[in-house]
Parts: sequence; structure tokens; C-alpha cells
Amino acid sequence: MLTSVQKEILQSLINLYRKSDGKSIKGEEIAGIMNRNPGTIRNQMQSLRSLGLVKGVPGPRGGYKPTIEAYHTLNISDTSKGTTLVPIYKDGKQMKDLTVAKIEFTSIPHPGECEATIKAIGNIKRLDLGDTIRVGPTPVNKLVVDGVVVGRDDMDNILLLDTTAIRSIPKKKVTEVATHQIIKLDKDIGIREASQVLTDNEIEGAPVVVDNTVIGILTLSDITKAIAEDNLKLKVAEIMSKKIITVENDMMIADAIEIMNKNHVGRLIVVDEDGTPQGIVTRTDLLDKIAGLK
Repeated sequence: MLTSVQKEILQSLINLYRKSDGKSIKGEEIAGIMNRNPGTIRNQMQSLRSLGLVKGVPGPRGGYKPTIEAYHTLNISDTSKGTTLVPIYKDGKQMKDLTVAKIEFTSIPHPGECEATIKAIGNIKRLDLGDTIRVGPTPVNKLVVDGVVVGRDDMDNILLLDTTAIRSIPKKKVTEVATHQIIKLDKDIGIREASQVLTDNEIEGAPVVVDNTVIGILTLSDITKAIAEDNLKLKVAEIMSKKIITVENDMMIADAIEIMNKNHVGRLIVVDEDGTPQGIVTRTDLLDKIAGLK
């Protein structure tokens, strides 16, 4: 039986390991997150190693890695094996480095009027009681859960959610949700002109197109960054993001959401079989469709 400190160390190790891209984690990193003495962490690691929950990596780049038994002990999946991550959203924005390992519901006499226990991976201390969040979609049944945080167990990384809605993602294609009247930007216009186009059309981003080919995406975030760096004289082509993610117009909504989550983008370009842009779909479009608002 693990002590509360050992469970917290193990959870912190797994959280850090998820973000390290397979690199070992030093005891000082865990100590920093837990606000504890590094010596205490090293002492506890000896016990965790003897239990087969942690393995040590020698050398200057060494540290600790969780074993598969560590994941089983904390009842979470080993996401390093390509497991689909289930995102958590707060105020419409996906929470970075926070995902769901398991969802359990109480009895559901009326959908949307029950409590859900959310086993999370990552730092849940960024969520407070009373926060409204959205969980999902889940990989198998494409379930999305909306609710209010009414409990938080930092030791076991568990959130208690008072659900307000439970629904599955509609079996619709992205072309049914996408905006087909695309607002396009010229690569050679200035930041002020581009900003005016976005403002006039009440959008947060638009594709940059040359000869009917998308070469980039310009967002309000790109413009804000350029202004902050005093680069107002630059052209759109110099500040746009060249990370373009396209999807074919017959892709299902659930698959589009998964692509957004994996690539950390908020909009996708919808193309036909020839790769010609047919529309643009945003995260807001998809979430509104799930919520029945679109």
C-alpha cells in the first residue's frame, strides 16, 4: 500500500514523463513540482524502485522513469504507447498537458443530471471548484461531457464533475459544418490591412492563398505577437504560420477534432479530392455542432 507522498511522487513522475518525450526525469524536477526537498524525493524513490514502480537511469542525463506497473497501480493508461488522449476544455480552450485517463458515472436517471468521476493525467490544480469544463470526445463512443467541478482530489488526480450535459458527437461530415465562403489573405499585404480584414469579418484567422493554394494561416495571435515585437512593417507572409493542416470534405467531425487535438491547432482547411480549398472549419464550429448550436 503506497503512502500519500509516494502516490503524489508517482503521479508527478508520470505527468512529467508524458511531457518529456521519453526522457528520464530528475528528482529535482519532481521536487520542484511538489515543493519538497530533493533529498526526500530520492529517499522515496528507493522504496518505489524496490516495489517495481520506478526504474533508475544512470548517467549525467539519467533520472527516473515509471514502469508499466506504475500506471496499473494508479489505474491509468500508459499514453506513451499511442493511446488516444481525451482532452479537457475550460472556457472553450483546450488545457495544455492535461488529459483524461478514465470517466466513471453515477446512475443516470436523467441524462445530464449525474456526477462523473474524472481520473486525470496532468496538473489538475489549475482547475478550481466551480469551473465549467468540457471533457471529450472519448475515443470509442465519441462521448462529450459538460459539467461543473464540484470536487478535486489532488492526491489521486481525480475531479468530481456535476454534469450538465452528456452527448455523443453527431455523425456529420466537416463539410456540413465548415464555412465555405473563405476569407482569403494576400501574402504581400501588411499587418494593419490583414488585421482590418479579420476585424471586419469578425474572424480570428484566415488562410493565406496563392494561385488557389493555401501557403499559410494568419491568426490574431500572430498579429498580436508581431505588434508586441514591434514588427508592424512586416508582410503577412513573414508572420503567418506555415503549419497547415488540411482535411478532405468527407471527413467525420469526430476525426477532425482528434486531428486538431493531436496537432494543437484551432482550425482546419477543408479541401476536395484535388486539394483545392473548399472551406474552413474551426474548433468553435465543431464544439457548437456538438452542443446543438449549429
